[in-house]
Amino acid sequence: MKRVVSVSLGSSRRDKRVEAVFFGERFSVERIGTDGDLRKFAELIQELDGKVDALCFGGMDIWIRCGKHRYAFREPKKLAQLVKQTPVVDGSGLKDTMEREAVHWLQRNNILDFRNRKVLLVSAIDRFGMAEEFWKLRADLRVGDLSFGLGIPVLIKSQRVYETLGKILLPLIVQLPISWVYPTGKKQEQIEPKFERFYHWAEVIAGDFLLIRKHLPVPTPSSPVPLLGKIILTNTTTRDDVELLRQLGVLLLITTTPELEGRTFGTNVMEGVIVAHLQRRPDELTRDDYMQALKELGWQPNLKKLF
Repeated sequence: MKRVVSVSLGSSRRDKRVEAVFFGERFSVERIGTDGDLRKFAELIQELDGKVDALCFGGMDIWIRCGKHRYAFREPKKLAQLVKQTPVVDGSGLKDTMEREAVHWLQRNNILDFRNRKVLLVSAIDRFGMAEEFWKLRADLRVGDLSFGLGIPVLIKSQRVYETLGKILLPLIVQLPISWVYPTGKKQEQIEPKFERFYHWAEVIAGDFLLIRKHLPVPTPSSPVPLLGKIILTNTTTRDDVELLRQLGVLLLITTTPELEGRTFGTNVMEGVIVAHLQRRPDELTRDDYMQALKELGWQPNLKKLF
């Protein structure tokens, strides 16, 4: 049996281990949270090095992209260099393939027509493939990197403005501690209602679930179901997350990764499964390799009506 382990800077309360069959092979898939402890993270990946078929970095990106430019976060890149034998993935390969295809699959199968639809993408640098496809389909897209990443209450509408800001800011941002730009440890368990008008404006809310969850609106007497009729496009949801979204009035939950025992894992885990199956390092794989693997898996987004 092949073993794929996601080591995450996130909360250990979201840990999960399942066994499943992919490509006709049996896999053990596990997520281990380190509660924001970088030292524990480093010790764990070194302990697992050479003992598992793929190591997946969760709660952080190693690589992000904006336009034609690719950047590496300083802390995750240094951590990846500690691993000498086992392939390391962060999900960026599938964010450039599977998540692009997810948008087109939904459009092609008349699940959602994104043309002129109001879409809030909480972070485009984290979901660069998805962002580019929304723009291509002429969605009314608003990008929330400044708000959900840096706390600045401004959404970006223009792809040109987004890419220009990216060229200026990203070389600086990738030098910051990862905890400054993404919720880690116990912060993943906290909801701080903020930017309510952004959630209310959107018809579709897309992107990393922990960023979506971070500032979810709460019920009030005047708005008892604040996300009534909304559509969420994401992954890494648990049963508790699904129940929370149901209580808030979400109409449809779409996840881009398979549901395993009530949990949808991140793109990093699915990328780890593909890398382990192909027995090749991620830098050796092309978009076509990923798309062929997804075809073999019979992949398609999961749809769950909630309200």
